[in-house]
Amino acid sequence: MPKISPEAVAIAERVEAFVRESVAPYEHDSRCGAHGPSDDLAIELRDLAKQRGLLVPHIREDGSHFSHAETALILRKSGLSPLGPIACHVMAPDEGNMYLLGKVGDVMIKERFLAPMIAGEARSAFFMTEPAEDGGAGSDPSLMQTTCKMDGNHWVINGRKAFITGAEGAKVGIVMAKSEEPGSEGGACMFLVDLPDPAIRIERVLDTIDSSMPGGHAVIAIENLRVPADQMLGEAGEGFKYAQIRLAPARLTHCMRWLGVAERAQEIATDYACRRQAFGKQLIDHEGVGFMLAQNKIDLKACGLMIDWCAEVLDTGDLGTTESSMAKTFVAETLFQVADRCVQTMGGTGVTGDTIVEQLFREIRAFRIYDGPTEVHKWSLAKKIKRDWRESQT
Repeated sequence: MPKISPEAVAIAERVEAFVRESVAPYEHDSRCGAHGPSDDLAIELRDLAKQRGLLVPHIREDGSHFSHAETALILRKSGLSPLGPIACHVMAPDEGNMYLLGKVGDVMIKERFLAPMIAGEARSAFFMTEPAEDGGAGSDPSLMQTTCKMDGNHWVINGRKAFITGAEGAKVGIVMAKSEEPGSEGGACMFLVDLPDPAIRIERVLDTIDSSMPGGHAVIAIENLRVPADQMLGEAGEGFKYAQIRLAPARLTHCMRWLGVAERAQEIATDYACRRQAFGKQLIDHEGVGFMLAQNKIDLKACGLMIDWCAEVLDTGDLGTTESSMAKTFVAETLFQVADRCVQTMGGTGVTGDTIVEQLFREIRAFRIYDGPTEVHKWSLAKKIKRDWRESQT
């Protein structure tokens, strides 16, 4: 088991109490819509977290981060409500974007773009994925169609993006584009931009199965966006490398948050099964029900262990690409089964909005696709297995 400091344990306990007592009552607020909680609700929740000293609780006041293993405990507690990560400002894409800017950003970028995010004054969006109908980048980032080209001391960006989480209402954007500069060989670049910008137009916000992220998921048109050269993140052509710095930890923090979500679903289903009577006894005493909840308990523990293992790898300084793919695949698939059993345990009530179990099921279903579909991660792992076999033959 990873070593967790008493400081991190205390923070996690405070986050859990805050989410259960102060955040969960907002779950049926009318400002929770099909495209996520409204920005005014998100601001209200973040203000509550500020009052408790729990905004970005995995980052200390001096700017240092808790370890990945300690962050796992803290973010798991934030996930006990789908609104918890929003209140604590550790929701995707902000959490991953803050991590990336902290690792790669220069002083100017950290002061201008990162500081307002950490303070909870700005949401962000990560513009990477592109529409399938354009033949653009999805799980295969090498297909990127969005381009950038130098014009004086500015870069000019054109293209379309899709499934851009939180673009509507965001104040900070990280835009990925393929360089058209001579000798660049199409390397990807990342740029920091202020939002909104008239050159970045929201075509539509998609209707998706999930509804927990402010701003929803948008299709975007970028038309002659001019970005000063000093707002490039890192070096030209290194965008894909920077994406990996962000993606591996972000996959794992997704797992952390959704584990908390699934634990909450299990709590609600357990309470229902212990209170509901059928055929002369409590539901939980029927093996068909009790065994589902028992399997959930086993699976939740297994997911926690998988997350802790991957977090320990990341804490060594390793990129953890393989380990995060394994963890994301296992946790996403397993938690979906957990959520499904919770719905099944509760019967008709489980598919209604009378509890949040129905929403939690939808959110976890989307997780099997977000941050890389299960099949893509397995394909990547299979390629590594083949490479390792070849190396063993030499």
